[in-house]
Amino acid sequence: MPTRKKSAVRSPGAVYLIASGDLRLAANIQCTPAQLVMEKQIIAAFKGLGVAVKRAHPVDRDGHCFLDSQKYAMEVFRGIPPDAHLVVAEAVWQYSHHVLHGLIFHKGPILTVANWSGQWPGLVGMLNLNGSLTKANVPYTTLWSDDFTDAKFLSGLKNWLAGKPVKHDLSHVKPLVKTKLPAAALKLGQQFARKFREKKAIMGVFDEGCMGMYNAIIQDELLAPLGVFKERLSQSTLWAKMLTVTDEEARKIYDWYIARGVKFRFGPPPATEENDLTENQVVQQCKMYIAALRLADEFGCGTIGIQYQQGLKDLAPASDLVEGTLNNVERPPAFSEDGRELFPGEALPHFNEADECAGLDGLITYRLWRQLGLPPENTLHDIRWGRHYSGPGKYPDSTKSTVDDFVWVFEISGAVPPAHFANGWQGASSERQTPMFFRLGGGTLKGISKPGWVVWSRIYIESNKLQFDTGLAQVVELPQSETEDRWTSTTSEWPIMHAVLQGISRDQLMAKHKSNHIQVAYAPSKKDAIRALTAKAAAMQELGMPVNICGTL
Repeated sequence: MPTRKKSAVRSPGAVYLIASGDLRLAANIQCTPAQLVMEKQIIAAFKGLGVAVKRAHPVDRDGHCFLDSQKYAMEVFRGIPPDAHLVVAEAVWQYSHHVLHGLIFHKGPILTVANWSGQWPGLVGMLNLNGSLTKANVPYTTLWSDDFTDAKFLSGLKNWLAGKPVKHDLSHVKPLVKTKLPAAALKLGQQFARKFREKKAIMGVFDEGCMGMYNAIIQDELLAPLGVFKERLSQSTLWAKMLTVTDEEARKIYDWYIARGVKFRFGPPPATEENDLTENQVVQQCKMYIAALRLADEFGCGTIGIQYQQGLKDLAPASDLVEGTLNNVERPPAFSEDGRELFPGEALPHFNEADECAGLDGLITYRLWRQLGLPPENTLHDIRWGRHYSGPGKYPDSTKSTVDDFVWVFEISGAVPPAHFANGWQGASSERQTPMFFRLGGGTLKGISKPGWVVWSRIYIESNKLQFDTGLAQVVELPQSETEDRWTSTTSEWPIMHAVLQGISRDQLMAKHKSNHIQVAYAPSKKDAIRALTAKAAAMQELGMPVNICGTL
């Protein structure tokens, strides 16, 4: 990495704006209107402060307004003064590697901005970029807003333009070494970590760097001291293995889903592969499920992550139904080519989008929860969006029939294990992934997460070290009408969790969290959750990570 030199604060005349986008043309075209609406609001905020904004690339190139590749973004960055004030505005999901090269070498102040909207994953995109910049040791300022007219946003903007620090409230963060937690659980976690390191594990990664998520790649030299080693696998290997799975084998998996009550939302006749979920797509997903288990067995993987988004998306239906199924202990039995049942009685922890930080977290969680006698199923979610809710609902462990809190929308494209759903497999459905992102279709594993206590966490890289943040959350039950409205406001095909973080406000999470993803695992009670959180925090510290306890216990 180049050495960063802090440049002198320029006059507020040199403000450039860029928008990192998707690699998929259909997504960029469809998301352009929302991006331009947000940019108009941001530019108006700057104008109100007497500052002009220059967009560094056209608003209409190939029908969209985004930087859609490293190649194009490199051309654009050549026209941006290296010491200029630079705004990265995100109303959509974006590929961080499109712009990371330019931001690493940029000497001027960098501001990442997102709108507070669930329509397209702009918040998710900004958090990913923030995590990537943090890992790359690139200084930046970050702001977000509902409409870019509120006092907090404008105050932050003024400070950034003036070269003053923009401070966010991080009072919810406490280092583990400064907290008082149950000694027995701390000791248990330390002992677990020593055995985990001694036993060692293999992380199977089907191609790294999904969607430019630089923050989701762990360098080998950081992973090896934990006793975890990567098996770098190609998605072409997965595709080749799928071709060896017979229709009869795949049909047995499909029949298992039907017997368990999974509701596949197939398109009405005459269904088309281009726009509807079809039985053929699901059967192909069943082949992927068997192929993934066979490769994990062959290479001795304790966890696997399928990138899917690039390469495999042009060959096969989406991997999400496969991922959620792998993450569940109760799942359709699959067999090796010589007839052995694969991983009987166990889940095979899967990390969505090949996010290795989530993969490491998920593997440790699975094994520790097993040792604690807790349900070991866990998954990552996108920190998608949220809003305050006040009305009918239910907290876990409460007799009240109302909820009054900021309730997050945690969603991921389908990797949630049905053990997290109300009514398990019977509460699961599968809908076609949107054609905008998933050309060849494939079903999700959709459901509503059940009320209960969860331990949330994130492993991330900062100051060239693995770090760990964790806290408690309550998953609350909301009326079906509110759930449907939240699905409509985000992505209705995906599984959803209604999460209330304990002792952490909306803006505190946004300011501290260094990833688009958050890991969650259930515990039967708050007491169990605190014990599990304590043991896990101690294990991560024993494995060499600085640990933060976030919020209240």
